[in-house]
Amino acid sequence: MWRPAAGLAQVQFRAPVPPADPAEAERRLGGPLPGQLVALLRESDGIEGPYGEDLVWPLSRIVADNLHFWSDRSLAELYMPFTPLLFFGDDGGGDQFAFVRTPARPDVFVWEHEDDSRRWVARDLRDHLSRTASP
Repeated sequence: MWRPAAGLAQVQFRAPVPPADPAEAERRLGGPLPGQLVALLRESDGIEGPYGEDLVWPLSRIVADNLHFWSDRSLAELYMPFTPLLFFGDDGGGDQFAFVRTPARPDVFVWEHEDDSRRWVARDLRDHLSRTASP
């Protein structure tokens, strides 16, 4: 579904996550993962872009990085709260892509690390990938 439909010619797909891993990730994160993200992870445990950037992180990184962003006190002193966001990928230059958890919505935002801005970039994961990884 994701490989041909997204039109992602120059990206690397990985092996899919084991079937039980998304539920375990949701347990650790304390809430559901977006449906499109789970569907993609069932096909590929992340997507590497044409320049080595992780357009979609492996599930283990999604869990680890979000838990870190939500709990690190030094980050809380520098930036607006990250708890409403679920980070899932990056552009290779420090900016990170996220879904909004509260309120849950399919839109994708980019967090720009230089100025802590959060900007809408796509209506959902498929739209985001078509915009960032198209040839």
